[in-house]
Amino acid sequence: MPRFSIIVPSHGVAGRLSLALDSVLAQSFGDFELIPVCDAPDAPAAVLATGYAERDSRVTPVVSPPSAGLAGARNTGSRAAQGAYLLFLDGDDTLAPGALAALDARLAVTGDVDVLYFEHERTPWWEGEPTNPAAPLLARTPKGAFTPAEAPRGTGVQLPAWSAAYRRTFLAEGQLAFPEGHFTDVGFGGLVTLRAGRIAVLRSVVVRHLLRRQGSRLNLPGEHHTELLDQAELVLTRARELDVPADRLGPLFEQLFALVLKTAAHPRRLPTNRRRAFFRRAGRLYRRHRPAGFRSPGGSLGVQHRLLAAGAYTAFRALRSANQRLSAAAQRLPRPRGLRTRLFYRRQLRRRIDPNLAVYCAYWGRGYACSPAAIHARAAELAPHIRSVFLVEPDQAHTLPEGVDHAVIGSRRYWQVLARAKYLVNNANFAEGVVKREGSVHVQTQHGTPLKKMGVDQSTYPVVAAASGSFTKLLGRVDRWDFNLSSNSHSTQMWERAFPGRYEQLEYGYPRNDVFYTATAEDVARVRRELGVPEGKTAVLYAPTHRDYRTGFDGGLDLEAFCEAAGEDVVVLLRAHYFYDVGLARGTGRILDVTGHRSSEDVCLAADALVTDYSSIMFDYANLDRPIVVYADDWEVYTETRGVYFDLMAAPPGPVARTPEELARVFRDGAYASAGSRELRAAFRARFCQFDDGRAAERVVRRVLLGEPPEAIEPVLPLADRVPAPAATPVRS
Repeated sequence: MPRFSIIVPSHGVAGRLSLALDSVLAQSFGDFELIPVCDAPDAPAAVLATGYAERDSRVTPVVSPPSAGLAGARNTGSRAAQGAYLLFLDGDDTLAPGALAALDARLAVTGDVDVLYFEHERTPWWEGEPTNPAAPLLARTPKGAFTPAEAPRGTGVQLPAWSAAYRRTFLAEGQLAFPEGHFTDVGFGGLVTLRAGRIAVLRSVVVRHLLRRQGSRLNLPGEHHTELLDQAELVLTRARELDVPADRLGPLFEQLFALVLKTAAHPRRLPTNRRRAFFRRAGRLYRRHRPAGFRSPGGSLGVQHRLLAAGAYTAFRALRSANQRLSAAAQRLPRPRGLRTRLFYRRQLRRRIDPNLAVYCAYWGRGYACSPAAIHARAAELAPHIRSVFLVEPDQAHTLPEGVDHAVIGSRRYWQVLARAKYLVNNANFAEGVVKREGSVHVQTQHGTPLKKMGVDQSTYPVVAAASGSFTKLLGRVDRWDFNLSSNSHSTQMWERAFPGRYEQLEYGYPRNDVFYTATAEDVARVRRELGVPEGKTAVLYAPTHRDYRTGFDGGLDLEAFCEAAGEDVVVLLRAHYFYDVGLARGTGRILDVTGHRSSEDVCLAADALVTDYSSIMFDYANLDRPIVVYADDWEVYTETRGVYFDLMAAPPGPVARTPEELARVFRDGAYASAGSRELRAAFRARFCQFDDGRAAERVVRRVLLGEPPEAIEPVLPLADRVPAPAATPVRS
């Protein structure tokens, strides 16, 4: 039997779960079992946890559906646990180094207590000093093991469930489990307090709790706050059944109602039509369970106690208004240029939202491209009642397909449609001054799978951070998102880390990649003709990514020399990063510069093979199941200056070349299309092409524009059942 069982629910924290698991597995004290609780066997967290289990036998994942909530997840983990003591760790929290050794040493001194409380740090997600709210409470307890009667104010309702270790047999004998619903820590902590016989404390930090940028879900406005009364009633009813003495019950009663009054005094937590009912029910609960001889605290809190006991809601509301400064909702001021434009935009914001208007934008207005264009096209078929406007820069208006309505960025119509649109779809972000109106729906499509660090994860890389602007402003833009698209579980987890927010992740695939499964041989031939690819030639797409430590475009490779060395049937399609699309032709002879072509998807369809360094185009191109070669001549420099989420050299989509000679040899001897190359590509596709099956745009339209429920959306087609668009030229092996 292990000494400790650490139970880690993972719902909604897949992006940070690895940090929690790593913090446990890195402990110097190794006598434990680690139980990640996942939503489903194929959920992103489950895939991650399974990988840990394969590497360490102490990791045993279990499954609890999201509908069971946090309580259900913890109870499922408890039932699976075999350890002498149970610890509950939130999926985005970590154990402090040496924590388990400290707990074991403390238990060796105190003996087998029922509950061992310990300190924890609340760590700001971004910047600021950690706080230790448990320290003052635990400092007032006896030094050794003690009974609840010896320290009646040291109740479990003041501490979260992850700030204690619980003897497993104590919980089992007392049939103690986490009660259903919200505020389960309050109910569980109260029940444990009533049942515990021997308690001890450890006055050192064991858990580091990460304060989420978006705050605790429990503090959001909603009906769920009424469940706090359910938990309080459960605890107080059990106390009456157990005939707990008044001197022990009094402190517990006071602390429970401190939580209740905090909610009642916070007007924005409860809907307007529920505040009076909440107060009245709390008053009835207060009067029914008030211990004999209970004296309310002093000051303003004591006044609130007396008003609650009297059921005087009107007086309570007046006191609340007098004592608490009401915070006005933060209004993000529009910042379009020019006084007339600002006034025009403000007037438009006062008009009602147009429920049948959608606005699209790609690459900051560079044209009709990427996933916004794919969604736009599918919406025209499935939701023709919705009018669509594409936003473009003035010099790109002529590139739009015939019949696509558009607005030029910065024009009056631009600000008008942004102010009034119900749906706003972008693969980057809308301008800083765009206001997120209540009732509008913002969809972030992204424009690639992240290999390099993104969003706030860039902050520790000085070269990138210096060019990224304000991360605070970035997060303000993230706060506008309602939906965020993902094409694989890796992206889902990394977006959660890089762009923390309250948006919903849609694991529907990237709409721009639909064409890789819907295009025909005729489509491929047409695109090759448009790009000027000679008949019968092997077209190798060379697509290097941007280097933050370089200025201007530097392909890093002599393409003419590569063509000569690779073979006479090879031509190169050069597609520089879109940062460098300035209309300069770089193609000569066997080099065809396709950087300015509006569609990277078309360019991929035309190519028989891909050569790239660290560009996210490799993840999209992998859908075509065609050869990919990684040219990594500066991998170490890139990872040092830009940062990456995984080691591409350990899991590449095909052969890796470090020099121009190696790259040419890979093509000359056919290794780029060998069985080994196919093996690498198959593993890469299984990991990163999870949700791309040709129907991503349709899923987005049905879920977002047509409002169909998630369960009605057609599931993703298994990878083995998908048929990619055919290549034009059979590869040489």
